[in-house]
Amino acid sequence: MEYKVDFLFGLVGFFLIQASGIAFINLVFKNIPSLNGWSYYDILFIYGFSQLPRGLDHLIMDNIWIFARDMVIQGTFDRYLVRPINPFFQVISERFQPDAFGEIIVGLIILAISIPKINITISIFNIIIFIILIIAGSVIYTSIKLFFASFAFWIKNSINLVFMVYNISTFAKYPISIYPKAISVLVQFIVPFAFTAFIPAEYILGKVNFLYGVLGTVLCAAIAWILAYGLWTKGIKSYESSGS
Repeated sequence: MEYKVDFLFGLVGFFLIQASGIAFINLVFKNIPSLNGWSYYDILFIYGFSQLPRGLDHLIMDNIWIFARDMVIQGTFDRYLVRPINPFFQVISERFQPDAFGEIIVGLIILAISIPKINITISIFNIIIFIILIIAGSVIYTSIKLFFASFAFWIKNSINLVFMVYNISTFAKYPISIYPKAISVLVQFIVPFAFTAFIPAEYILGKVNFLYGVLGTVLCAAIAWILAYGLWTKGIKSYESSGS
């Protein structure tokens, strides 16, 4: 926040981006009473929930984008390898993205509006599960981003690949049952963004059981992280620095 105007524009920018998504939902429900069995407040809840793990990942792990674009091709990754600290920790520690508070605040506001309108039991157990699901969803976001960013070790610049895959996360803001089967399979089992928002929200709304909604999300986060960090460490072993 040292650069106050830049911080303010970034924060307002994310508010406006999320506002456009909410405006789209309102536009749809002005013309139809429900969407494939989902009510207006159900979808609003899913949309609000989706902002929290995404915002948490954006807040802490944003420097992965810089790695994908610059660090290998410019050779600046070298400095992380000569220090006695984990290279991944160094990469994520160099950048903290306060713009993400825009996503998180909007998400919390939407949840505060939608929760009183739907049948959700608020208890200590459910709050703990809610926090676990947000953390697991954030791990999935980070893992997917890290996995595809790690291809930079071989192709030097993987920013376009990361950007292309990351955009698939847009599907997770809405019920995946409204999409064709191919997209549903894609976001559940190939690039599992559905476990960052829709499936956890579906559990909270009482539409799937604990095994799939909670344990499935945590298991997906664990597998995604193992695969992503495994590729990252393999990439470090293949790293050749940049030429002159």
